[in-house]
Amino acid sequence: MPLQTQFYRKTLETLAVYRELVVIMVPIAVATQALTEFGVIKAVSPWLAPAMQLFGLPPELALAWLTGLLVGMWGAVVVLFTLVPMTALSTADMTVFSSLLLMAHAIPVEQRIVARAGPNFWATSILRIAGAMAFAALLHQLFSATGWLSQPIAPVSKPAAGEGGWIGFAYGTAKTLVVMLGVLLALSWAMELLRAAGILDVLYKGLAPLFRLVGLRQEALPFTTVGLLLGISYGSGLMLAEVRRQPIEPRQVFLASVFMGFAHSLIEDTLVVVALGADLTTVLFGRLLFAIAATAAIAFVLDRFPDAPVAPSDSASRS
Repeated sequence: MPLQTQFYRKTLETLAVYRELVVIMVPIAVATQALTEFGVIKAVSPWLAPAMQLFGLPPELALAWLTGLLVGMWGAVVVLFTLVPMTALSTADMTVFSSLLLMAHAIPVEQRIVARAGPNFWATSILRIAGAMAFAALLHQLFSATGWLSQPIAPVSKPAAGEGGWIGFAYGTAKTLVVMLGVLLALSWAMELLRAAGILDVLYKGLAPLFRLVGLRQEALPFTTVGLLLGISYGSGLMLAEVRRQPIEPRQVFLASVFMGFAHSLIEDTLVVVALGADLTTVLFGRLLFAIAATAAIAFVLDRFPDAPVAPSDSASRS
């Protein structure tokens, strides 16, 4: 097949996936913004405050994490320093909070996108939140026992709040959607070029040992790699396209989704929290090691219970 024809087909396929992502993202984002504007998130956050004790964090940070869970990374980091004075947090505190946020944020949007490829929304959401809490609790115990990272934080930058309200929300959402379209098209075209040049095969052979540790096979490598480096929305967008293009075992799609939930956007999100004062080694390599171990454990359980409903049998994504 000529390369131009492949590019044309890949563009149409990517635009179809992008349209579906928009249909998922916009209504959920509007609903979440309404909850924020009407004060629902702020009213509910005190119920989450006691959980902060598990992580050795000030209870006020419950609002920041709940905002992150529902809205996303930037929603959480913008309100972070309005809740707790910068001088009240240590590097360990910021690292623990960042670990919570990195693993579990924007759950309604991101896990709904994941669900379109087959995995159960509630299963992947619960695993992602539970994994974030387990990792943060382990870090808190480690830091408390060793005194590691007890120095005050020294953030490189402090995020400034942009324009609030519905106008700021509309601008931010529109900007996100435009960037997402550009990135998805660029990714799809780049992958076609790399596939045609045989570079993808070399890349996947190099990454295969890592992904084998978590039970992932060759067919799951492309979208899992994208999710690992750039984020769940991009990785799941490609995953959705791949699932529709060729049959992929539901267990592989589920494990890829779980792994991406624990470790995704290793570039952008990691840089954001390190700039706020989190420890780079912990939030990058520590998170990746936890993701490998946790996903491998889940793969082990699935091997023991092969009939577990990892994906709905009548998933609309396969129609």
